[in-house]
Amino acid sequence: MQITNFRFPSTCAKIGGLLPGPLASAPLMLMLEFARRREYLVAPESLYGKSFTMLIEDLGLKLCFSCQQGRFRAASNGSVSDVTLSASALDFIQLASGMEDADTLFFRRRLKMEGDTELGIAVKYWIDASEKPAWLAGFARHINTG
Repeated sequence: MQITNFRFPSTCAKIGGLLPGPLASAPLMLMLEFARRREYLVAPESLYGKSFTMLIEDLGLKLCFSCQQGRFRAASNGSVSDVTLSASALDFIQLASGMEDADTLFFRRRLKMEGDTELGIAVKYWIDASEKPAWLAGFARHINTG
């Protein structure tokens, strides 16, 4: 059974919306820094000095961060981002694992992009070209099959 249309209950979004930005962003910052140190994610210079927001719609999380000299840093939820990506938690997991590509999610209207379109496309190409660790793909397959 595939769960590609799975969304967390609306209660999760209400709870997630109450979390302070730095607390909500901490797990993402840890994962990005881990991936950077393992050289899974080497940010191209076109991302340096740029700010990003990820809206995980079904969890009510707004994760704001920036790329400073190739390192990812949490930013406040009130800061203005250069580009915002919105999707469900499962869609972001599938995107990060390589099970789905950004174009497919975008054209299925499951991934939304606002702000600097050129930067958003650069992020898309960067994610698509980045090496995906085997454990992440295995995790996504496990989730996807229920």
